[in-house]
Amino acid sequence: MDTEPSAEPDYNVAITAGRKAYENADAGASLRVRKSFVERSVERMILASRWLLLPFYLGLAICIGILVIRFAQKMQKLIMYSLFSENNEVVTNILSLIDLSLIANLLLVVMFSSYENFVARFEVGGRTYKPSWLGRVGFGELKLTLIMSINAISAVYLLDIFINIDQTSDIELQWSVIIQIVLIFTGVMMAIVQRLGGNSGH
Repeated sequence: MDTEPSAEPDYNVAITAGRKAYENADAGASLRVRKSFVERSVERMILASRWLLLPFYLGLAICIGILVIRFAQKMQKLIMYSLFSENNEVVTNILSLIDLSLIANLLLVVMFSSYENFVARFEVGGRTYKPSWLGRVGFGELKLTLIMSINAISAVYLLDIFINIDQTSDIELQWSVIIQIVLIFTGVMMAIVQRLGGNSGH
């Protein structure tokens, strides 16, 4: 009498295959978890590295304090000797004060905008003491502001040279004018690129 073939071997094969599939799936899930953990750790580390920029901005704040001291010294000198000095010397001292104020403004814009863009946003209780331009100056606008401020500082320095042209050599005057022209050209080109980039939506 013929007997039906036993289904037990097929059953065992199915169990073995299912077990291997489960083990492979479990290993893949474990690998994904480990990979995800590594990725999150690296991302946290990269994100936290932005705080390494903080000493630079604190250093800029200290530089502003030094400029305040220099401004007070020059102001005292201007007040004490303005009545007994020639007009050219008075104008030169005033230009040096303007120069210091422009540099201080430049440091302030760079410090505030860079911190806001690259480190963290300023959280204040109200908006009364928050500068109106804060949060509106992006990286492109920051570079443009930087070159324009350098242009203004260079122009003040060039005006000082023209006022005291008798004490200036021809080589110094020539290079000062060339540098000013290069800075102006650079500022115009950066403004054009920024404008074109804004219009194209980039």
